[in-house]
Amino acid sequence: MYDNNDGEYGKYIVQTLQDPKTGTPEFREMYRKFSNRILWMDTNVVPGAFQMNTAWYYAVPEKDPVFEEHSHEYDELIGFFGSNPEDPYNLNAVIECTINGERHRLTKSSLIYIPAGLPHMEISIKSVDRPIFHFSVVTGPEYKGGAYGKEEE
Repeated sequence: MYDNNDGEYGKYIVQTLQDPKTGTPEFREMYRKFSNRILWMDTNVVPGAFQMNTAWYYAVPEKDPVFEEHSHEYDELIGFFGSNPEDPYNLNAVIECTINGERHRLTKSSLIYIPAGLPHMEISIKSVDRPIFHFSVVTGPEYKGGAYGKEEE
């Protein structure tokens, strides 16, 4: 029995944030004011892995929309979950997002599937009454899509 990420295969277990430093320094500073990134996985963290981001959103950001509409060359799955275990489908927040220009208002915990190439995710966080657990999974090796402004090298 190994603890946490010890042993031969512990290299596949990520337990500390290896921040990808995506986006401009200004975006990263703004992002920290309304969210707390938990873990990030991609091929740079674990060779061969696809990309996943996890974060808590806990406030309304100063920028609206916080993310601009963009697309990826790989499929993406995006999740927003309320944090009330007594009422798990209530987002306890209002998020507006777009899929190919079509605007949707989310007030319930949601999973969103985005096929490769489909423009998506102009996101506006309108209200947050309780923290929102957010994740995104891009089936490619790294996050690429321009939602964070000019990416740092």
